[in-house]
Formats: sequence, C-alpha cells, structure tokens
Amino acid sequence: MKDRNKIEFGDFQTPPELARQVCDLLNRRGFSFASIVEPSCGVGSFIAASEGAFPDCGKVLGYDINLEHVIVAKSIAHRANIQQEDFFLKDWQKTIRKLAEPILIIGNPPWVTNSAVSTIKGTNLPKKSNIHQLNGFDAITGKSNFDISEWMLTSLMGWLSGRSAVLAMLCKTVVARKVLNHAWKAKLQVAESALYGIDAMAHFGAAVDACLMVCVLSPQAQSAECSVFDRIDAMKSKSTIAFRNDRLIANLDAYTVSGHLSGTSAVKWRSGIKHDCARVMELQRGAKHDQFVNGLGEQVRLEADYLYPMLKSSDLMRRAEPSRYMLITQKSTGEDTSAIAKRSPLTWRYLESHGELLDSRSSSIYRNRPRFSIFGVGDYSFAPWKVSISGFYKKFDFIPVGPKDGKPVMLDDTCYFLPCYSEDQAEKLVEILNAKEAKGYFNSFVFWDAKRPITISLLSTLDLAALAEECGSDWAYGQTNLRL
Repeated sequence: MKDRNKIEFGDFQTPPELARQVCDLLNRRGFSFASIVEPSCGVGSFIAASEGAFPDCGKVLGYDINLEHVIVAKSIAHRANIQQEDFFLKDWQKTIRKLAEPILIIGNPPWVTNSAVSTIKGTNLPKKSNIHQLNGFDAITGKSNFDISEWMLTSLMGWLSGRSAVLAMLCKTVVARKVLNHAWKAKLQVAESALYGIDAMAHFGAAVDACLMVCVLSPQAQSAECSVFDRIDAMKSKSTIAFRNDRLIANLDAYTVSGHLSGTSAVKWRSGIKHDCARVMELQRGAKHDQFVNGLGEQVRLEADYLYPMLKSSDLMRRAEPSRYMLITQKSTGEDTSAIAKRSPLTWRYLESHGELLDSRSSSIYRNRPRFSIFGVGDYSFAPWKVSISGFYKKFDFIPVGPKDGKPVMLDDTCYFLPCYSEDQAEKLVEILNAKEAKGYFNSFVFWDAKRPITISLLSTLDLAALAEECGSDWAYGQTNLRL
C-alpha cells in the first residue's frame, strides 16, 4: 500500500534542509511576500521554511490530499492555515483571486506521470484532457503522456498570470521546460525565469534530472528567456534557454550564431521500422543458408524474400556491420500481407505459428490493419543508402549505411534516416551533417537529459540546402534527384 501510494501521489517529501535552501535563495534575490501558498504541502517542510524566511508575510496557506500529512504539517507550523484538500477538485482561481500580492506559490508537486497512475487504477489525476493538443499518430503512440506536475504547474502559471507573483517549484527538469514552453507560447505575463539544478538522487533517491524552477510573474511583463544554473547556490548561470520563432531554444548563444540555418528541406527525415515483437520479427543467421534463429531461441527455415539485414541504435553507434535480419512484411503501411502465403509459404507458416504474440501487440496502430503488419515502412525504407543517426545516444554522429548482400539495410524505430539512392549522395550528406555548422545548430536546440534527445522534429528543422551553402558543399536536392 505504501508503494502504491508513492506511485499514485508521487510522494517524495522535501528534506527540511532543501526547503530552507530554496527559501534562502528567494531571500537572497530580494523577494518579499504578502501571501504564501503551498498547494501540495506534504508534511510541511516548505511551510516551516517559508514561515522562517518570510516572517512578515501576512498569510501562509498549505493544502494536501493526505490527512496524515496534514496532521504532521500542522504540528510544525506556527501560523500557517493548513487544510486537507484535493488539488484537482479545489477552486484555485477563487483562492488565488483573494490573495494579497506579492504571492509566492512554493512546493514540490507529485513526481509521477498520468500513465503510471492509470496503470495502478489510481484516481489522483486531473480531468481527462489532451494536455498537448495532440492528434493522430502522436496521440495514440503515447506522446500525450505527461507528468502530473506538468498539468499542475501549467495551470498555476495560468491562474497567476497578470498578478504580482513568484512560482518556486521543485520538479523534473523536463517538466520545467515544458511548463516554460507552454507559458511562453501562451504569452503569459512572465517577467523572468530561472532553473537551478538539484541532486534528485541525494535528496529523493530518484534517478532523474531535477531542478528548482523559479518564475516571476508581473502584469504586462513578457520575457521569453530563462537562466540555467548548476546548483541552488550558484552565482553565475551556465546557459540561457529561450523561446524564439515559436520554438524552445536550448542554448540562446548557440542559436544566435546558427539560427539562420532553420527552415525546411525537400528531403524528409524518416523513422526506422516499428514492429513491437523483436522475438519474432528479428532473427540471426543459423548454421545453414536458409536457417535462422529468432529471439525465442527457435531455429527456423525461412525464404529470403521478406528478410532484410538490419541495424539498431547500438549498432549504429558502434558502426557495426549488420548481424541480424528483420522480417519486412509490407512495402507500405496498410498493404495486404496475404500475398506472403503464396510467395513464401515457410515465412507465412512461421508468422502464423507466432500469431498469438503478433496479434497481442498492445499498440493501437496495429488495430484494423492487415495481420502481421509493421509500421513506418514505405518506398524510402528500401532506398539502397541511408544517412542514419541513433535517437537514443547523446551525440550527433551521422553514419552512411549502404546495402548488404544486394539488399537495403533496415533500421529499427530507435533510428532516423534520410533515404539516398547512391553512395555519392550519402557521403555528401554525411559530410555536411557532421560539419561543425550542423552540430552547432542542433546543439542550440537539443536537451541532452531528455529520454530521446534526438528526434525527427529536431532534425527536420534544419534547412539542408542552407547548410550545404554554408559548408561550401555542392550537395543540392535538385542535382541529386533524391526521391522522397
């Protein structure tokens, strides 16, 4: 039950010393407050620290859904009014509207995602909504998953906009960036922002990148920059993130130098093949030429028609030769797969014998599709050459991948690539993409602490023609006849 509650409520209590450090920072920055609120106060560490740091504050309020926490918080509070409340049911707009300014909203909201709470059938969730306004493939493949704290902080920022207030919250760094991105995109009245790194493992036993986010809100203010500090006690920022041209910038200095390379290119970046059943769909060569071994340890005989050499992210980073094969059951998404039975009966029988595993793939992208479907496949998948990069590794290293044994090499869905139709096309693209100009551009946008720092969205923002011109390369879409 204790573990279940920790999952549902993201219950990571703030150590008193860390709460004091946060309040000391706010004091050092010269803030004073007429009202202080902690929306999820837990056992009261921030309540106690706030009372000590701001003795002249007229009103201190604390709320928590857990009655046991409320009782403990009341026992250490001197003048705070602490009540049991559900954040998602409370009328925060009404509460905030009654507060005297300047206002401090401080605390440590839950460190848990909506999908984690849903998995254990928890109820500590906001009203169902598509927080990122996603649709289509992005929504059904999980990009609509979000941290509960993201919803809470984004809402608080909106309710505070137009007031004289400070939001000071501990959260995952990725959450802080999403909240800032939302605030800047929505043109909320943010005067200044800062992120201060904290050691989440030391304070909470959590292996995540975390920070203290401090946002100063003021009527008519419109800042879209945020200073980033290594630690709460750091005196000098290490970088500045910002919002420019409707995009989040990871390093404003780098963007100032390379931002002119932003644009669109005629060549479209693609993802590798998605099949969600590596035990069946990925095989290694067996002892005989038509014998293969799958991830279940089974030795099977298959025709070569639907087998293609493949590489994963780890293979790309090691620049390894393909040692595995992938079953490619379609040449385009939605193509009828029944033709496999006539052309390659051994392959069809193999797929049918593992039909239960393939049919039980959980992703909704396989629903109402031909049996044994894959995803992310098209003419581009069969291009003989690919300029490829891993989505997981924290390095911009573009690698040319050529055919093997007369067949194009397939990539899995952790990789991205540009299709090329000659070695010369691939080599010229690799040359400019690995140039310092391209790396400077990408580094102005990438956040290396993200789960998958390199994405198609990021890669697609680089204008390849502008990059080629900057690098003095003769690569050009019109001269290469590169098909999409």
